[in-house]
Amino acid sequence: MSLKFVVLALMLLGSGLARAASAPVIDDRYLIHFSAERTRLTLAYIRQHYDPQATSIRIKPVMVVIHWTASPTLAAALAELTPDTLMGRADIRSGGALNVGAHYLVDRDGTIYRLIDDTLLARHVIGLNRSAIGIENVGSNNLTAAQLRADARLVASLNGEYALEYLIGHFEYGRFKGSALWEEKQAGYFTRKTDPGAAFMAALRANLAGQGVMLKSTP
Repeated sequence: MSLKFVVLALMLLGSGLARAASAPVIDDRYLIHFSAERTRLTLAYIRQHYDPQATSIRIKPVMVVIHWTASPTLAAALAELTPDTLMGRADIRSGGALNVGAHYLVDRDGTIYRLIDDTLLARHVIGLNRSAIGIENVGSNNLTAAQLRADARLVASLNGEYALEYLIGHFEYGRFKGSALWEEKQAGYFTRKTDPGAAFMAALRANLAGQGVMLKSTP
């Protein structure tokens, strides 16, 4: 764990802030409307990867997956995440035309934006999209203390809403291959990830533990 996040976690635990974190303020100004086309693309993705007979794009959240966008600004992240159709991304092009997405986007100052309703599928983690809420953080290996605090408040709130079982970083998702939650049917469809880093996840888990929120990272 990096020194920055060690210090932050200790400060939160020592001051009692982690145990009494305030409910998150969520901004809905960028909420994505599921048009007929986006609904069609989402259902096509579900049928290709999970269930050829599926008729619904609803999910049942039991997990949160934490990401970083790798884009440096909110505007750049929104430009990547809000279109209906995938742009570029040769590494996952075979997986279908639905754009990558996330349920929440956290800016570098800690502002939380809701992009997709919690119970609608977002394409953010191979194999687990029908059970996972995705949280993207603007940036890469330089995520901020404000983002850490915001993620902790958001995860704690989501846990209260859905009685979650798991919290993982995107780089940890491969642990679930072969588990009851893993649904991927496309042979060889898997990518290696590093986001949001082990240090960030360790600090996030320490913060949540201070709030009494203990979520598993393995099936």
